[in-house]
Amino acid sequence: MSHSTAKPRLLIFVIAYHAEPTLRAVLERIPPLIFDKYDCHILVVDDASEDRTFEIGREWKAARPDVRMTVLRNEYNQGYGGNQKVGYSFAIREGFDFVAMVHGDGQYAPEELPRLVAAVCEGSADAVFGSRMMVRFAALRGGMPLYKYAGNKILTAAQNWMLGTKFSEFHSGYRIYSVKTLEQIPFLLNSNDFHFDTEIILQLLNARVRILELPIPTYYGDEICRVNGLNYAKNVILATAKNVAHRSGLLFQRRFEPHTVDNSHYDLKLGYASSHTYALEAVPRGAKVIDIGAGPGGIARELVKKGCDVTVVDRHPPQEVSPDIRVITQDLDSHLNFEVGERDYILLLDVIEHLHDPEHFLEELRSQFDYEPRTLILTTPNVAFIVQRIMLLFGQFNYGKAGILDRTHTRLFTFRAIQHLLRDAGFKIRKLRGVPAPFPKVFGNGLLGRAALGANVLAIRLSKTLFSYQIYVEAETTPSVDFVLRDATARSKLAARTSPLGPTGKRVMAS
Repeated sequence: MSHSTAKPRLLIFVIAYHAEPTLRAVLERIPPLIFDKYDCHILVVDDASEDRTFEIGREWKAARPDVRMTVLRNEYNQGYGGNQKVGYSFAIREGFDFVAMVHGDGQYAPEELPRLVAAVCEGSADAVFGSRMMVRFAALRGGMPLYKYAGNKILTAAQNWMLGTKFSEFHSGYRIYSVKTLEQIPFLLNSNDFHFDTEIILQLLNARVRILELPIPTYYGDEICRVNGLNYAKNVILATAKNVAHRSGLLFQRRFEPHTVDNSHYDLKLGYASSHTYALEAVPRGAKVIDIGAGPGGIARELVKKGCDVTVVDRHPPQEVSPDIRVITQDLDSHLNFEVGERDYILLLDVIEHLHDPEHFLEELRSQFDYEPRTLILTTPNVAFIVQRIMLLFGQFNYGKAGILDRTHTRLFTFRAIQHLLRDAGFKIRKLRGVPAPFPKVFGNGLLGRAALGANVLAIRLSKTLFSYQIYVEAETTPSVDFVLRDATARSKLAARTSPLGPTGKRVMAS
């Protein structure tokens, strides 16, 4: 079995625990074709077994010097998930391109490796799952017990419903990953238990990587099942529910956040009741608009579609910007280098909470206003949202990458606090409304997403301070006192020069 450094580097990771009766057969079943096509290395990690699993791995390695192989034994049992962390960390540390996880108990056929690995290697997917459920009733014919088959189906259906996905199976342990994909997700934060497999799927979904399912045969022998079914089901549903809350911004979970550094998570929320929908509806066609803190520029592009004259201001210029949009680069915590000018509408959508000194920023902005009223549209998270109140009751105040407690937020506001801020800055508030949580963003825009959104909208009618996820404000600008003083001085001087009154205030009679 030859290898070449020009070939893609593949790690075949055999996860093993009390696999003395099966490990040797699993290793023998790895097809020679895989070694011809890839630069292969086999890793066996024995998770502190009390039988001869480790010794059998070492014996097989000694008998096959033509195969590059590493056999490790954890001194203390790490659990099913913990053992995967060891294998994936090995793959990253050693610079492999791909890693394929095979179970040492023989439940997943090593003969399927060439077909499964090819999909990742050829670039059509970032992760491939072998599914026993894609072919109808094939799992039962392969010996899967009926109760496991039914449980698998029910759990998968529940997870698909909660996540808006269409997987045939969430619970297969036959996985092939691109190592670059594993580097994008914090899998080390996952559980060491069996629901590690669910948590890594949730992480992959949040990282928006390409996942492909391929059918695999089912083999059930007399191996010992070490999974507590009810406990596993509880953990799976709980992890999925927590991820739903995380994706909606209701409850940040660090382990579900991919390792990204861009602002792509500030995407548009359109097609349902949201801060973006309200803002777009408020701006009439053809208006002159300045979008301050425009982020990726999605709102600006929508405004251009309405025939608006649009200028965007942001610390990082949008990567994809229409030639019809003027771009100003500005750190909003520095002295403002742009002018509001003749714009009719000023957008501050989810910006004010990021500023270190929003009072000073609004003062600088107001210094540019005259007697011509302009409309400010501002949105910001409502820190008094009921979920945050409940979490605070339990001692939780966890900052994250997105949501109300986005870790880039430096100031947090309630309805009353934002009203005080704007009024002190000289704005006349015309409209103040609550914004529901973006449930369709999490559940999809189907029945579940719309039902959750509708319930939130109704709750806001009862108490906007308690049930609003965000605060939406429309306010009218007024000039600063400095402007009024300058204008009054200039007009008075002009009046004095053109007035028929003399210096004493008495009317001068023409001779």
